[in-house]
Amino acid sequence: MTGPKANWNWSAGFDWPTSGLVFRIAAALSLLIAFPATTANSNTFEGVASCAGSTCHGRAEGNGSVVRQDEIATWQERSSPSGAHSRAFAVLAGRRGQQIASSLGLGKATEAPECLGCHATFVPASQRGDRFQTADGVGCESCHGPSGEWLAAHYARPATHGSNVANGLTPLENPQARASVCLDCHYGSSKPGQFVTHSMMAAGHPRVSFELDLFSALQQHHDVDADYAARKGRPNAVRFWAVGQAEAVRRATSLFSEPRFGMEGAFPQFYFYDCHSCHRTITDAQQRKLTFETNPGRPVPFGSPPFNDENIIMLSAVAGALVPAQAEGFRAASRDFHRAMGKGGGDARAAAQVLSRRAGTLSNALNQRAYGNADAFEVIGIISNKATSARFTDYAGSVQAVMAIDTLLNALVKDGRVSVGAAAGIRANINRAYAAVAEPNTYRPADFRSALQSASGAIGRLR
Repeated sequence: MTGPKANWNWSAGFDWPTSGLVFRIAAALSLLIAFPATTANSNTFEGVASCAGSTCHGRAEGNGSVVRQDEIATWQERSSPSGAHSRAFAVLAGRRGQQIASSLGLGKATEAPECLGCHATFVPASQRGDRFQTADGVGCESCHGPSGEWLAAHYARPATHGSNVANGLTPLENPQARASVCLDCHYGSSKPGQFVTHSMMAAGHPRVSFELDLFSALQQHHDVDADYAARKGRPNAVRFWAVGQAEAVRRATSLFSEPRFGMEGAFPQFYFYDCHSCHRTITDAQQRKLTFETNPGRPVPFGSPPFNDENIIMLSAVAGALVPAQAEGFRAASRDFHRAMGKGGGDARAAAQVLSRRAGTLSNALNQRAYGNADAFEVIGIISNKATSARFTDYAGSVQAVMAIDTLLNALVKDGRVSVGAAAGIRANINRAYAAVAEPNTYRPADFRSALQSASGAIGRLR
């Protein structure tokens, strides 16, 4: 895969690049993992067909008076990342899906619970309505919740968004609720079929990466108009980004702290670690090619595989600006966690539990905080300053950083804080940063840091 190619739709704000890193992430939404189904209650999952009427969400054009009503067409779009969830089941039957399942001894990928937990709305037969089909892939109810209790009433008076939520609709306008739903598959959960192991990746499963605000934009099938704001409030990109980072840390460390997930036989579960710290070119030459760089926020012994701390880096960087009362406690817990990784499994798991609680406290504070016009500018500046960029020694953390700069610049354009023309002038620097992480084996930390600082500096001058 070559570097990213800009493909922007300025009339609607940023459209996302159709090649390079973001394209691979978007395409992997269908092959990788997808949003989970909620199986914690007895509500019935009625299936995609129950939403597809022309008077509901099945119109060819988005011209509805309240909601667009072309949501099914968006969900099914073959050429767009927005259609990734509808393709999630079908890719299991492809060559790659079959190879992975065969290597792991799972039988047919389209029948394996280990795959269906994320590649479909996977629920017990007792909870399936007459029109439900597993082959629909990741359907409406995977994100919005089982519709048996609210489908017939959610669009009619006197129903409100609040009453629909009370009947089982997932409140996706809440960043914590949305992050929890997304992370079940876009990181992993303790539910059946919703944890990607190192064995799966060794068999060919793509690396998992997630950023809430960017992935929400890739999947958005609604308009944030006056009606949406009246019913659900107007979303804030910085809140979604920051809460997403906190929830990702909480999820990763809480799973790692459980031995059934943190271990794979006699070995650590390497899914949690930074892939690219170990997967480097192996040579036996006179002149070594040292890829290790000292990371000021990660006190681990030389030669040890580090925990994948891409979200920890982001959260540590911005906590002081957004929730200063919680910042140092989180940073200290982060350092203690990395340090414990060099001691033993019990120490590491105990430190992970502490860090998970700290991340949860941060998430609550970030979700409840009021956000102002300057927040996006400040977060962009912090992510790319010298103190933070020194931590961009590895591929995964750098991916998170460029996604953050891009998605927050997008928010500034949509909010009218940065003009379309000014943002276009910054695109070259952002593309340089994307190019530096376009392919893991050619990752160039110094080039990435330079490009990120150039882009951030240009954005900062527009403040």
